[in-house]
Amino acid sequence: MPDALTETSAGPYESHSTAKPEHLTEAEQKELKSELTKLEAEIVMLRQALAAKERRCVELKKKLGLRAFVGLRQNLSKSWHDVQVSNTYVKQKTSAALSTVGSVICRKLGDMKKSVTFRSFEGMFNKYLLHTLRNQ
Repeated sequence: MPDALTETSAGPYESHSTAKPEHLTEAEQKELKSELTKLEAEIVMLRQALAAKERRCVELKKKLGLRAFVGLRQNLSKSWHDVQVSNTYVKQKTSAALSTVGSVICRKLGDMKKSVTFRSFEGMFNKYLLHTLRNQ
């Protein structure tokens, strides 16, 4: 595994916070920094262990004659499921449904506007407006 993948994006004492931790004593800050360094080292170690286990898993599947496509299919299936339950996907589906409903309503209103009944009503309404405006 390349070193770039095992390092964290910020160093042990690099922080992206906007405020200084003024409420912490120097001893508390030192203790927290020490704990942070240990946690970052543990994360790197766990990533390396996971990568080693994934390589071993691939080796075992090859020895057992399992095709790579089986795993790929399972990964794709799981990824598709994750996408379907994600908020973004649900919002997109809702947006698409609302867009479809809006299109249907617009089309129905357009059809209604072309109907004889609506044109008759429109004509009567226009006559009423003209009559009202003349009498003012």
